[in-house]
Amino acid sequence: MKQTKAYSAASATTPLAATTIPRRAATERDVAIEILFCGVCHSDLHTVRDEWHSIMPTVYPCVPGHEIVGRVTQVGKGVTGFKTGDLVGVGCMVDSDHDCPSCKANVEQFCPSAVFTYNGPDKHGTAPVTYGGYSESIVVDERFCLKVPTNLDLAGVAPLLCAGITTWSPIRRWGDIKGKKVGVVGLGGLGHMGSNLPTPSAPTLRSSPPLRGKKTMPCASALML
Repeated sequence: MKQTKAYSAASATTPLAATTIPRRAATERDVAIEILFCGVCHSDLHTVRDEWHSIMPTVYPCVPGHEIVGRVTQVGKGVTGFKTGDLVGVGCMVDSDHDCPSCKANVEQFCPSAVFTYNGPDKHGTAPVTYGGYSESIVVDERFCLKVPTNLDLAGVAPLLCAGITTWSPIRRWGDIKGKKVGVVGLGGLGHMGSNLPTPSAPTLRSSPPLRGKKTMPCASALML
């Protein structure tokens, strides 16, 4: 176990402040990562302020951040998909039980034992809950790492790990969308990300909140939701 620098919230009313947090050593299937960039998701704000208390109460101190891009510094003996020096991304999950029907169907987000990147039960006992990407390093199960191409802008990649996959998922779910219309309501974080996903064969409509229910605006770029 080692200490790493981080930003954490001590309560729902205090600002983030510099601190140190524990990080475990990499086990057989783990990847240790030096964090280079971490996006800011509105979920981070909700969690820090304990605004989801009724369904997911925040445990303090809270280190948010689940749009992580970094470089592999160490891999466990059983890791086969990554090596030291690889660029990787980590999204909103860092582990699951791997055995339930959801995990076997590759939809680990529905796993009853899913471990979220922050404010989730830390089954390794490093801390009361998991700590996220507002820190210098993180250790995750290799099955929740993604390889990042070296030719991409790493700062721009970070938001793809949450807003990007959230808006890309419907495209994959619907399959071939050629000839179909896709649209978005609201141009916030998700809407902005979705409008940059290229689907030239599908006309796209988007609306901002002031126009909702009145008029939609044609958009040359793509968006869905």
